[in-house]
Amino acid sequence: MRILIWHVHGSWTTAFVQGPHTYVVPVTPDRGPDGLGRARTFDWPDNVVELPPERLRDAGIDVVILQRPHEHALVEQWLGRRPPMVYLEHNAPHGDVPDTRHPVAELPGVPLVHVTHFNRLMWDAAGADTAVIEHGVVDPGPLWTGEIPHAAVVVNEPVRRGRTTGTDLLPTFAEAAPLDVFGMGTDGIAGHLGLAADRCRSHELDQRDLHVAMARRRVYVHPIRWTSLGLSLLEAMHIGMPVVALATTEVTEAVPDGAGVVSNRMDVLTEAVRDFVADPVRARLVGEGARAAALARYGLSRFLDDWERLLKEVTR
Repeated sequence: MRILIWHVHGSWTTAFVQGPHTYVVPVTPDRGPDGLGRARTFDWPDNVVELPPERLRDAGIDVVILQRPHEHALVEQWLGRRPPMVYLEHNAPHGDVPDTRHPVAELPGVPLVHVTHFNRLMWDAAGADTAVIEHGVVDPGPLWTGEIPHAAVVVNEPVRRGRTTGTDLLPTFAEAAPLDVFGMGTDGIAGHLGLAADRCRSHELDQRDLHVAMARRRVYVHPIRWTSLGLSLLEAMHIGMPVVALATTEVTEAVPDGAGVVSNRMDVLTEAVRDFVADPVRARLVGEGARAAALARYGLSRFLDDWERLLKEVTR
């Protein structure tokens, strides 16, 4: 099967392209949002093929994975036909939640796939066929050492996204442990928050280096108020990190008892960070529980099997 998919979400796509198909990603000379091509900071297999838009008509595309509303028009323009399509929604709704209407409502005959049950519950899909295929993660292995008694946070563009990503909560967490904030657009975060450099450091790393750097920190903190389900949280669990997270969106499903501390009380969360930093033996045990839980629910094989079943349904 030849699947057309835009390179929109690097971590998710890295898992998706581990399947048995040929994955065609558009590439444009400027490598802009509609033609980013193959990933440069993720390891993708050779069955991911870059093609410019003008070559897609003859590429034998069997099915298209839409991820943004305007991609439907690009399919008509670039392929000159309408192959079977699936709309994959990565995000929780914004706007008038829970009354936010999903764009798939304007695309009759296109099934909608959510990555969490929370998202399915909260989006108004207007009667479209919907399904949930939960995340899968390429296992980075049990990398955790916890040798650095800091808390790791992974968030992109924390200054711009503000309360959505819990950026305003970081000073409170920094009182419990020094923070290492990883992600794009994190440079200057300490100054923005008025934190001393020894309480908050920023790091922008390639994906290949990120997991190793995370694993050296004692605990993973997930301060995000409103997101679908951060893949960085699931990756931290796979690594074997104990996690401390807000009890929002899908987190309560993803982090069971024994895998970390989940709460909406800041006093409970900061105390958990202090405890893990002070007790590396407990941090290791809880991290092992987190890894076992992540492998059981968010393993790559289950994820690929779920997608294989759905793709066969929409193309038969």
